[in-house]
Amino acid sequence: MKLVSSAKAKQTAPDAAARQVRVDLAAAHRLAVMQDMNEGIFNHLTATIPDKNDRFLVNPFGLHWSEVTASSLIEVSYDGKVLSGEGECERSAFCIHAPIHRLVPGANCVLHTHMPFASALTRLEDPQLLPIGQTEVLMRDTIAYDPDYTGLAFDPAEGERLASVIGDKKILFMGNHGVVVLGATVAEAYDRLFYLERACQVQCYAMWTGKKLKHVRAGVAEKMRSQADGTVRYYGKRPHLLHFEALKRVLDRRDPGYDD
Repeated sequence: MKLVSSAKAKQTAPDAAARQVRVDLAAAHRLAVMQDMNEGIFNHLTATIPDKNDRFLVNPFGLHWSEVTASSLIEVSYDGKVLSGEGECERSAFCIHAPIHRLVPGANCVLHTHMPFASALTRLEDPQLLPIGQTEVLMRDTIAYDPDYTGLAFDPAEGERLASVIGDKKILFMGNHGVVVLGATVAEAYDRLFYLERACQVQCYAMWTGKKLKHVRAGVAEKMRSQADGTVRYYGKRPHLLHFEALKRVLDRRDPGYDD
């Protein structure tokens, strides 16, 4: 009996992992609505499926993000075919996300939004996130900037170009457009998306005062980067995972059903 149970556990583990990605990605859509980071039925949040290197999950075009559930997500191949689920993949979602998932190592989750404060910075001649606070300092080394807006992304070659601009970074500021945020997991990517928007919001507020911005001293910034080495754990978990779990508990109270 023990041997049979062990075999079953091995068979169901991939299914459980795939199910968790679906639940987390559905939660990310609902959270983006709750935190004002969505734009109607447009933009795209995608994730790869564990143990499958030829496809990604995406919201079928036409659903509002507040309607997304784990079971409504469709599987789309890297050549654009819908492999499972009902609905269609929006063209720019495929052209941006498929190449990034395929070409950027560790890009298991790719979040593209036009969230207002980050997108506001992409409209500036100099869109840089400035080292004027703790969050900004810790993010600056993870950001790539693409000044070349080329129009609607209706060709996979554009996604390939974006992937090359991203390189080994985790965030892409797309000139005159929006942002792309990457993560090894949905939890990591969404945590990064949330704090990026907060940092951009604070920078916009600081700029609106019209007063001179105060930059964090270079020595302090270097010290902070060495302190944030990614090894800190609380209850055995990374902070981004605790944050995402907390956000899902909020969803369970305010907007349940995303895990259906």
